[in-house]
Amino acid sequence: MIRVLLADDQLLVRAGFKALLDAQPDIEVVGEAADGQEALTAVRAHRPDVVLMDIRMPLVDGLAATRRITDDPALRDVRVVMLTTFELDEYVFEAIRSGASGFLVKDTEPDELLRAVRAVVAGDALLSPGVTRRLIAEFAARSKEPAPAAALTALTDREREVMALVGIGLSNEEIARRLVVSPLTAKTHVSRSMVKLGARDRAQLVVLAYESGLVRPGWLG
Repeated sequence: MIRVLLADDQLLVRAGFKALLDAQPDIEVVGEAADGQEALTAVRAHRPDVVLMDIRMPLVDGLAATRRITDDPALRDVRVVMLTTFELDEYVFEAIRSGASGFLVKDTEPDELLRAVRAVVAGDALLSPGVTRRLIAEFAARSKEPAPAAALTALTDREREVMALVGIGLSNEEIARRLVVSPLTAKTHVSRSMVKLGARDRAQLVVLAYESGLVRPGWLG
């Protein structure tokens, strides 16, 4: 059973998401919060698998709450997906850097919301389909100058190649086709890269790909 916590200051938004999620046989809403502080308290109490976190909330906003969750070793297994009204909300970039596993726009289709919740638990989440490459391009344009890539020395040449493809927004299936390997092999390389670099998920791997200089703006194909 996938345990989900909803954090949004709009009651109707929470009610709609709760009705959809609770109707699924493999998903259960274990808590709700109307602001970031309530979200932190609820996360510590319920230890959900996924938090659907609105960016703009009173008292403590979603961005600050996400930082506190991802900075807490005791909550390492909790995944945060940011909710935003706009596909390219400026706070999304910092949220991904801060450890969020991705983002969804609030008017996401119900099937896509369900897919996203299940995907993030599987460690495969990145960003909303359809805007992935555009968001990565924006992120790349705004990102700071690449840091020394010393951390990447732990990766094999193939793992670096795969990480670069993750960085430009390719799925495991697309990576497999590009490298002429099986999707399982591609997924294995992605997983090993995350372990070696201490990345929580694919979203963090994208950040590291850009911040290390492994991928640079303009490489999207």
